[in-house]
Amino acid sequence: MSDGFAPEAPKRLILVVGQGRSGTSLLSGILGRMGFHVPQPEVKADKTNPRGFGEPRWVVNFHTRQMRARRVTVFDSRYKAWEGLAEVAGDERVVEELRSWLAVQFVGTDNVVVKDPRNVWFLPLWRRCAADLGVRTGFATMLRHPTEVVASARASYGTWQNDTSRAASWVNVMLHSEHGTRGSSRSFVRYEDLIEDWPREVSRCGDLLDVPWLAGVDRSRHPEVDAFVDPSLRRSPQGWEAVQIRPDLQAMCEQVWDAMSALADPDGDTEEARAKLDAAREAYIDFYAAAEAVAQSSVTAVKPRGQSLATDVSRSSNGRAASGLKSAVPARVRRSALVTGVRESLRVSEGLPLPVRAMLLLPPKYRERLPLPVVHAARWVVRATRR
Repeated sequence: MSDGFAPEAPKRLILVVGQGRSGTSLLSGILGRMGFHVPQPEVKADKTNPRGFGEPRWVVNFHTRQMRARRVTVFDSRYKAWEGLAEVAGDERVVEELRSWLAVQFVGTDNVVVKDPRNVWFLPLWRRCAADLGVRTGFATMLRHPTEVVASARASYGTWQNDTSRAASWVNVMLHSEHGTRGSSRSFVRYEDLIEDWPREVSRCGDLLDVPWLAGVDRSRHPEVDAFVDPSLRRSPQGWEAVQIRPDLQAMCEQVWDAMSALADPDGDTEEARAKLDAAREAYIDFYAAAEAVAQSSVTAVKPRGQSLATDVSRSSNGRAASGLKSAVPARVRRSALVTGVRESLRVSEGLPLPVRAMLLLPPKYRERLPLPVVHAARWVVRATRR
């Protein structure tokens, strides 16, 4: 899909995309020091990223809200997760929220860079908002070997998600993000190349993204970037011995890495390279679908009683909220809340916490729209009062 803007378009947005822990913060930080505006305030640096994240707090919060509502995580390995988030680009309220924020970022500047590992899940939405504002969009994708990404994620985020799941997520995110940026100005940058020679890689990005003042950058004029790029921050070793992943997934990761890495070579973004990635994406979909089929019994075993797998798979986020409230409230109270008046509903719900009683007074069509975190909190409160 072409963005459809003439080369002389005065305003440009660069979206830095890629899986989390792949070096997106490094590239965003460099571009921010090279003249691009990084929207403020930024996420504060911490021990997982001591040089800073280079990502706007507003964007992180915005993306997180949309993803939580649809139960998608940053390291999500489900290929079907893309379908739900693609629909966000058609939600006028969400579009207006992002478009209004983005318009403000271009006040006083013509060049904005936005980085957030969640960007990749919302490419159609960003494209639409930028197009509405007459802003040309380019994509800079960071590439880092999956073993380094998985090892870094484990060190930074813990072991709540296992290495296999994170490796599968890397395949899922990289393949779908590559496909999602086709037809636009784009560049691919290997993490180790950026650390080794940032002027070379930034110049190459400038050529591919049509940013003339980045092309041919003079290193001596940017000591602040030299000070920012610290090769010692590459702490995660590359090698399969550093992670615990089964051989067939290792082979798939290596195949995808080779195909993605080739895009960062001079003239590497070819139709032949894209065809290989198309085949790899189809292979991953088959791989994951087979894994889901095998794991059906495990998924069924952890479902609440009376809830079938087929019902849960087809249920929307609204349905999940209704089911959560159902499990939190005794059957006699639910029946009364549905078929009797307010006074009777209050009478039979005596003993339940006040917030839950209030929730029961909502008409069903509104009750089903309760955010899942609210429903989960109600369930916890009810259980706590029963102890």
